[in-house]
Amino acid sequence: MSDLFETPAPQTQNAPRPLADRLRPQTLAEVIGQEQVLGPDGPLGVMLASGSLSSLILWGPPGVGKTTIARLLARETELHFEQISAIFTGVPDLRKVFEAAKLRRANGRGTLLFVDEIHRFNKAQQDSFLPHMEDGTIVLVGATTENPSFELNAAILSRAQVLVLNRLSTEELEKMAARAEDEAGKTLLLEPAARTALLDMADGDGRALLNLIEQVLAWKITTPLGVDQLTTRLMRRAAKYDKSGEEHYNLISALHKSVRGSDPDAALYWYSRMLEGGEDPRYLARRILRMAVEDIALADPNAQTICLHAWETYERLGSPEGELALAQAVIYLALAPKTNAGYVAYKASRDAARKSGSEPPPKHILNAPTKMMKEQGYGAGYAYDHDAEDGFSGQNYFPETMQRPTFYKPVDRGFERDLKKRADYFAGLRAKRQGRQN
Repeated sequence: MSDLFETPAPQTQNAPRPLADRLRPQTLAEVIGQEQVLGPDGPLGVMLASGSLSSLILWGPPGVGKTTIARLLARETELHFEQISAIFTGVPDLRKVFEAAKLRRANGRGTLLFVDEIHRFNKAQQDSFLPHMEDGTIVLVGATTENPSFELNAAILSRAQVLVLNRLSTEELEKMAARAEDEAGKTLLLEPAARTALLDMADGDGRALLNLIEQVLAWKITTPLGVDQLTTRLMRRAAKYDKSGEEHYNLISALHKSVRGSDPDAALYWYSRMLEGGEDPRYLARRILRMAVEDIALADPNAQTICLHAWETYERLGSPEGELALAQAVIYLALAPKTNAGYVAYKASRDAARKSGSEPPPKHILNAPTKMMKEQGYGAGYAYDHDAEDGFSGQNYFPETMQRPTFYKPVDRGFERDLKKRADYFAGLRAKRQGRQN
């Protein structure tokens, strides 16, 4: 097998080792964070207590311990640990891995196969794991930063338990920093606010934090640094944001639901998070306009105009000035009255249209440009509404075989309150006039 997939050879005693490597936990009890899966009542805690480890998918952001947990699971279950990366592994390499695992099994030892970035394997490559998982040749532990339900085959997901690993909290990062100081035998020369800023820079990534700490410990300083001095020396880690991945959809969902929930502060926060992540403001302009159509609608007809003007302002000004116009549209939408009555009515009418097939309109509302059409009753009995009492005839405009439905049910909020009064008024008149006709 290629050296690429073998466990790295131990370093010589005098070789320098990165801080992150020196602090790698030796037991699962030493892992910081992930109590929800490692605790006594967590899925891994229960599996280890019962002595039965099943295949797993570890889903979480970078630097939260996926590789470490997999390695320690192999140690605590006395399985051979084999690690590969989907980025560098092809079909021939997988065959070698599976053959080696079969030989190991024949000699009485199982294999925990850890696959980093497992979502990068295509469907055929993912399928190649299935027979070896089913016959016990391997216990598969896959690691992914992407949503498994989008990226992994249903067959893999049905045979493996998905465990969600969380980004490390500030308290957990502080524990890691203290452990790093103990290992180095040195204290970080940072003022309290600067220490907090250092933890924030890691953005929940333990490995990133240890790399930052290693840099700070190497500085030849004698007095504690403040926030400005620290941020001048260190670059803030870019926020995790994939414009084409799940994080993109998570943040736009958060923005939309904050607007719907009438929370302008939360809406501005998620709008800004997306901009800071490099999102195209034009995409945000489209989505903001959609919010006006879907959630504000006729409760405030001016909302769509505000959004269109904000979009036009962005196109004229560009970034960053134009982004302020979009931000103001977000605030307006968050504070506007809300209704989805039009949206619900539209969906209901589409459903009714599909179910009713090709039912024709009633003949009295059809034009009759020819003599034959008049003889067929086209237009017969049509009441011209402008000639009717109150400008309203109350005639039926649905297919004659269709029972009249009610799609649009306006709410008692904003401008739609007035529309509700109008709808109720016409419904009452319609009932009276159709009663007379009957």
